[in-house]
Amino acid sequence: MKKINTENAPKALGPYSQAVVSGNLLFTSGQGGIDPAKGTLLEGLEAQTEQVMKNIEALLKEAGTDFSKVVKTTCFLKDMNDFKDFNEIYGRYFTEKPARSCVAAADLPGGFLVEVEVIAEL
Repeated sequence: MKKINTENAPKALGPYSQAVVSGNLLFTSGQGGIDPAKGTLLEGLEAQTEQVMKNIEALLKEAGTDFSKVVKTTCFLKDMNDFKDFNEIYGRYFTEKPARSCVAAADLPGGFLVEVEVIAEL
């Protein structure tokens, strides 16, 4: 197992890795809308979702892969009323339409409105 770390995604908020490679698969930890350069959480669902995608992209790139190789996503929304707005942004990045689960979470860490984790082929 190989750990993936990059300054272009937020540091882990706890005792875990940003991502790990096992075999030919990348598993990312959940990414929230934190700007890694400033270490601050962006305001609003749209801004957080865009940042989540940038953070995922940074991890994919560091591991040598990209959005087209994502096979599964797990998405957490604080409020399911945000589903449509989230999907509009999500769909611009995940054009290959990987398998997905999307659930409401009563409370996400750090005040996140959205969190996404992915599994991708290398």
